[in-house]
Amino acid sequence: MLQAHGTTSALCSGRQARPALPARRPRAGSVQVHATVAADKVDGRAVRRSLNKTGRYVRKPNKDPKSNELMEEHGVGYSSTGLVAQMREQDNLWQQGDVTVKLAKAYGYCWGVERAVRMAYEARNAFPEKRVHITNEIIHNPEVNQRLRELDINIFEDSAKGKDYASIKEGDVVIFPAFGATVQEMELFRDKNVEMVDTTCPWVAKVWNSVDIYGRKQFTSIIHGKYSHEETVATASFADKYIIIRDLEESNYVCEYILKGGDKEEFLTKFKKAVSKGFDPEKDLQRVGLANQTTMLKGETQEMGKMFERTMLSKYGPAALGEHFMLMDTICDATQERQDALYEITDDPSIDMMIVIGGFNSSNTSHLQEIAEHKGITSFWVDSAARIDVAGNKLLHKTGWGELKETTNWLCDGPLTIGITSGASTPDRAIEEVLDKVFRIKDPSFAGVAPKECAVVGVPEEEEEE
Repeated sequence: MLQAHGTTSALCSGRQARPALPARRPRAGSVQVHATVAADKVDGRAVRRSLNKTGRYVRKPNKDPKSNELMEEHGVGYSSTGLVAQMREQDNLWQQGDVTVKLAKAYGYCWGVERAVRMAYEARNAFPEKRVHITNEIIHNPEVNQRLRELDINIFEDSAKGKDYASIKEGDVVIFPAFGATVQEMELFRDKNVEMVDTTCPWVAKVWNSVDIYGRKQFTSIIHGKYSHEETVATASFADKYIIIRDLEESNYVCEYILKGGDKEEFLTKFKKAVSKGFDPEKDLQRVGLANQTTMLKGETQEMGKMFERTMLSKYGPAALGEHFMLMDTICDATQERQDALYEITDDPSIDMMIVIGGFNSSNTSHLQEIAEHKGITSFWVDSAARIDVAGNKLLHKTGWGELKETTNWLCDGPLTIGITSGASTPDRAIEEVLDKVFRIKDPSFAGVAPKECAVVGVPEEEEEE
């Protein structure tokens, strides 16, 4: 059970001086996860193409109406009748008593995440008699993953010993999550003769294509991401030589090493869980290409690109820059749209506080909370409405730097304007449940928002992958 590190009482004024954030804590990762990444190189492009030839591989939703109905019942898709759906038709505004709610223009489920959940539901419906497994959480949302478990879908999770797929037998169904699976996992399940449902977000697959191109051109992939994150683990498995860099501080360290050299042993110790097998910084940093974990901050990725471009320009000169640096656009639009929308809503002087909703292990949600904190506005990050105690007017929430806190009297008496946003793995129902509790704290007689049929959220048509 999660426990708060401290208990505080909320300040009822919305704007505060920007907090002095504590130093970033050391990264924690799984040795077993890294060992998977550092496995012997496999031709990722060839493996992915071979999956299509098995006759046991699906990588697009089939728009099954029964699955859609069940998703609606479970609240794991887009809202079509609830509060969020009604807010979409009212310029993202809602007035409930003395509470004004402003919903960010871009929030919640991105297309790739909703698509992954939909495909998992469709897989269960398509194979009712088969055992169904997912190689990891389908998305970073605890309630959605619990719903899938209730459908008798087994979700593999990392442990101290890594993942053991021995229980998966021929004829079973294996789902690759929205973050993707490693090349080695794909090859394993292809040879196990199982049905494969690949829900990998097309934007993640775009990053894979980029690092594959870097490798074929004999460039080292610099991946902006967190080395233990499932998406980055999968991306690294498609790369030839790679180094995973978390932030601008690490980026600057690597750039300094390229320009001036340094202590090779220190370098390899610093990045021991974030480089490819046999990585040699003196040789493998001569030609580099930048890619990213799709949920990282766009501005930080762009700044990294500029840093490495300046570094290679300084070291090799303008004429040779193209021989030493490549940059392909791998930034996910959905992540950036949610970040831009949060910057916009936190610029609204009428906002008293922000509520950020999303899984506590969600990278893109943590960045939304960071933005709100850096803007100096009171902001509470919760992963679900279960964190809110209506009777006690208190909640358990997380900070952008990972501290879990309990705050009492977080909602003050009198008029209040609340900004709402949510991470890309957060269904509309989670927002509705949080706001339901907010309204109940402010007005004990609140009886809920009556459902109303609203327009369906449009999704793009998928293109064929090359």
